[in-house]
Order: sequence, then structure tokens, then C-alpha cells
Amino acid sequence: MTKDLSRLLRPRSIAVLGSVWAENVIAQCANMGFAGPVWPVHPTKASIGGLPAYARLADLPSAPDATFIGVNRHATLDVVAELAAMGAGGAICFASGWTEAGEPELQGRLVAAAGGMPILGPNCYGVINYLDGALLWPDQHGGQPVARGVALLSQSSNIVINLTMQARGLPVAYVACLGNAAQVGLAELAGALLADERVTALGMYVEGIDDAPELAALAEAARAAGKGIVCLKSGKTELARTAAASHTASLAGGGAASSAFLRQAGIAEVDTLSELLETLKILHGHGPGLGRRLCSLSCSGGEAGLVADLAAPFGLEMPPPSEAQRARLGEILGPIVTIANPLDYHTFIWGDGPRTTEVFTTMLAGYDAGIFVIDPPRGDRCDASSFEPALQAIVAAAKATGKPAFPVASLPENFGEARAAAMLAEGIVPLMGLEAALGALRAASTPAGLAGWRPEPTLPEAGTRLLDEAEAKALLARAGIAVPRGVQAESLATLGPLAEGLVRPLALKGLGFAHKTEAGAVRLGLQTLDDEPEMPGATGYLAEEMVTGGLVEMLVGLQRDPVYGLTLTLGMGGVTAELLADTVTLVVPVKAAEVEAALRGLRLWPLLDGYRGRARPDVEALIEAVLALQALMRARPDLREIEINPLILRASGAVAVDALIREAT
Repeated sequence: MTKDLSRLLRPRSIAVLGSVWAENVIAQCANMGFAGPVWPVHPTKASIGGLPAYARLADLPSAPDATFIGVNRHATLDVVAELAAMGAGGAICFASGWTEAGEPELQGRLVAAAGGMPILGPNCYGVINYLDGALLWPDQHGGQPVARGVALLSQSSNIVINLTMQARGLPVAYVACLGNAAQVGLAELAGALLADERVTALGMYVEGIDDAPELAALAEAARAAGKGIVCLKSGKTELARTAAASHTASLAGGGAASSAFLRQAGIAEVDTLSELLETLKILHGHGPGLGRRLCSLSCSGGEAGLVADLAAPFGLEMPPPSEAQRARLGEILGPIVTIANPLDYHTFIWGDGPRTTEVFTTMLAGYDAGIFVIDPPRGDRCDASSFEPALQAIVAAAKATGKPAFPVASLPENFGEARAAAMLAEGIVPLMGLEAALGALRAASTPAGLAGWRPEPTLPEAGTRLLDEAEAKALLARAGIAVPRGVQAESLATLGPLAEGLVRPLALKGLGFAHKTEAGAVRLGLQTLDDEPEMPGATGYLAEEMVTGGLVEMLVGLQRDPVYGLTLTLGMGGVTAELLADTVTLVVPVKAAEVEAALRGLRLWPLLDGYRGRARPDVEALIEAVLALQALMRARPDLREIEINPLILRASGAVAVDALIREAT
């Protein structure tokens, strides 16, 4: 059951326990102007932080809405139990030394002591509420009071402290840490923050996701409310948690599954902290779903070229201006200026507010949004007044067109915090740092997830058994996947006569190997089996008719994931699958259109689309096979992994030439 976090996040009264940590919390609340009472509790001290202390929780005037518990872990257990019994609204458990230190039983006792009272942590810094001045926070921070703004949620206290020190004009409404998330998880805390109507967007620094279906539901609800979510997921270079003996496990490791989940849930993903902050500014100012067709304007050819070079890897669309735009811009700028996108409008109109406004407005009107590269000079040594006409032209163009207009400083330090905050107040979102800005624009254009999409439930870990290839292919055939005609036997001596009815050439495979090629258990192009030697370690043999007319070899893999339920990996297959590493991962369930879109994102998609007049492989058969495999895995929870590599595509049809299937034991 979802817990009510409203009293903990927006308290009217705060209790603090501990000594030094309690003093810090009291000072932070005083500095931020918290209007409610703050009650120190200490068994021996008469006062803490200039406030009279209570000897016991039972002596407090009433049950506190929120409590910062800054005592050791063993004392924390008793405090939490007493707070829960007296009807407190929630607590921050600051102490470390629980599951993260090899004490999961102690953490379990903490959760039991809390009962229905929400707790954040343990091993948690706490919460900052800049809207109401309530800080259950024992350290410095860089924020200030705001009337509305974004929420920052982090699984790292130090990372989020660093984020509060930003000087980019981003209004921050909340800061919240999860710690060990023993009771309140990521999605639940995120939902409670977004439920505040004063919160405009949510930024998350995530090390792990504890409830993917719940987070997907939250993202859908947030998008419907006009609030975007952006996530920086760490640990993407690590291999997948379960190292299965397949290409799929290797190619879908690291961050492939998490990125797929975030994309399918409609959560923007970024790679750096700078991109996280800049994306939050866009979401704060314009909400989610920014259009991808952008124009870029600058008064320098160097800047225009830099934008063009840097934008390409981000996948941003910068189509040329329309004929009408070209004609009007040519009239204003004259014959020397080349009308293009990115547009170098030169300095002929510099300082001319009306003409600059007309250029900016004419260009912006034909696109979803525009970036205006402009680096005002530093105010301590230079005079920035000559830049004001261009800055005001950006504001005017945005108002005239109703389109987002982003002033972008190529270097983040070239657009000061005061100027950024002033422009945000005018509804203009300035972006700091060209690369971070482009990454943020890409993230802010993340499309919404499919309505009602939720990943499959996770399953308990279990031991597995590798089906031999004959078993695997029989299972695939029953699921409607075409496989080569073949026969099997325990020995080569008995296999030969059984293979007489097969059409040559033949493929001979030893059974019982996960990677038959590496084990030397595959022989191809055979006309007879009479002289073939035994294969050491084989548990049996399979002879098959070799597939002819193949155009492309594909890899299709599905595997159970401990976080995202069930993942699907598609890519170019064969023995060089890992060398090519041209794959894409999706989180099940998927539809045919999503599979096709994923295939189109492969580097070697042209090979699937009749490259340079070649015969086009039967991509429709590939998609049908993928959906059949998905249905099989969803219907059979005991199946833990299926990999077909290769699935040979012909001009008509697809055949599973090699298959690896694991089932739970």
C-alpha cells in the first residue's frame, strides 16, 4: 500500500534527535525561515542549537510531522518504534551500518519498527523542501527559497549536494535522498514529490530501479499532468547481473536494458549531470514532449559549423528553411548571407533590435524550437550592453511565434546565474554549454511511453537447464518458428542411416554445448556422415539440411531480467555478432511497430532494406518470429532465456538455424 508522505515532505513541526547532526538541521531550518516549531530531543542536554531540548519524545507537545534521527543505528530502532506508536508523520534515518554493511536483519527490524509510518533510508541524508523552508538535512546545500520549481531525487547524497550548488538559474523545489530505500522506494518517493502542484518536473540520479512497473505508471501519470521526468542512470558500463552463456547476455549487458526501459516508459535519459540540469530547465519552462525539428542561429560561421557538427550525434533534426523563409531572410540579411540551418546571420544586423527580431521570428516560425548561440561577455571586465538587442529579440521571437526559443551559451560560464534567472522569469529558458544544451534538447524531446505499457513482472532467481539444440528447435517449431529439417541420435554411427532422407549438403552439430562453434562441435557442407569423427563432450548429434537462399543473419534473444522482467535483443547475428555489436534492446511487451522501429535504428538496417539494389530480406517474417517468441516466453515462466543466432532471413521466410534455450529447474 502506498504510504502518505505529505507530513514528512511538507511538515508543520519537526523533531531532531542527536547532537551535532541535530544542531545542523536546526541551523538549516532557521536559515531557510521554517515557520513551524523545531523540537530538539536529547536525554541530557538542556538546549541544542539555541532551542530548549526535550528529554524524551513523550515530552513533545504533539507527535511531530517529520523527525530527523541523527543517533546510532541501534538507538534508531527504538526511536522509530516510539515515533510510529505516537502517530508521527515520518522520519529520516541518517545512521549507516545496515544492509549496505552486511546487516540485512537489522534493516528488516527497522522496517518492522516503522510499521505504517514512512521512513526514508536508512543511511540517508534526508529531504530539503525549499518551498516551505523545511529542511531535514544535516549538511550544507546551495539552494534558496522558491515558489515553484523542480524536484531532485538521488540515490547518492553527495551527487545531489553537488547539484544544489548549480549556478544555472534552475529553481529547485525539493531535494530528496533514498539511502537504502528499506521501506519507501524510488517510484513511491518520486510520486510523492510530483504530487505537489508546485513541482514542475523531476530529475533523478539512479543507481538501481526497485519497481519498474510502478515507475512506468508514474511516468505516464506525470506526462498526463504535464510534468516531465529525466534520469541519469549510473552503472551502465557493468555487465548484466546474470552472465548467461549467450551472445544476448553479453550484448544486452550494462545499461542496454535500463535505457530501453526508460525510453519505453517515456522517461528522458541523459549521460551527464550538466545535461540533467539543462534538461530540467527545459522541462520546467516548457514541459515534456519538445519537438525535434530545430533551427539554430548565430552571428558566427564558426558557431554555426560547431552546432552542425555537435548536433549530428544527438539525432536532432535541423532541416533547411522553407522557400518562403529563405526569401524573407534574404530580403532582411542581403545577398552575402547564405540562408541555411544552422544560420550564420553575420553581424550586419548586430545592435538593430527590430531587424534582429524579424530574422529570429522568421526563422523560428518554421520549426518546433530554436537555439540562439549567444555568449554575453563577462560583466566584471566587459560591457555586455551591446548584446541586449539580440537577447531581447530572442524573447520577442518566442512571444511572436509561441515556440520555445533557447539562448545557448557555448561555454556554461558565459551566461551568469542572475541573467539566467531573469530570463527564466520571462519564460525563456537559457541553456549553458553547447554540448550539454544539445543533449538536453534531445532528452526533452523524448516521446511519451505507450499508454498502459508496463514491463513484465520479475521472477525469483532459479537454477536453469540448457536444452540441447534438438529439444530447443522442437520447442521453437511448436511455437510457429521455422527450423531446418533434421534428425538426431546418440552416436554418429546411428545418425548416418537416419540422415539418408535429408537433402544435401548437411550441417552436423554436437549436442550439449552452449557455444558449439567455439567447442568445435559444428561441421558444415557435408555430403556424407560416414567418415566424420566423434566430437568429444557431445551428448548426442543432430544432422540438418543446410539453409539455402539466406540473405541476412540475425540474432534474436529474450531473457529474464531481475529488474525489468523480460528483455528482447535484436541485431545482426552469426559468429561475428559480438564483434559487430549492432544490436538494440527492448523491454517486453512490444508490438510489431516497435520492433520495426528498433530494427530501423540498427547501423546495418540498409542490409535489411535492399541495400544498393540487393534482394530485400523478409523483415516481416523476422517481426512475426519475434512476436511468436515473445508470446512463448510470456506463456512459459519456466523459460529463462531463448536465443536464436542466426535466424536466417530469406527473400521469403525466416529459419532458426541455431537455438539456445534455458529453462528453470
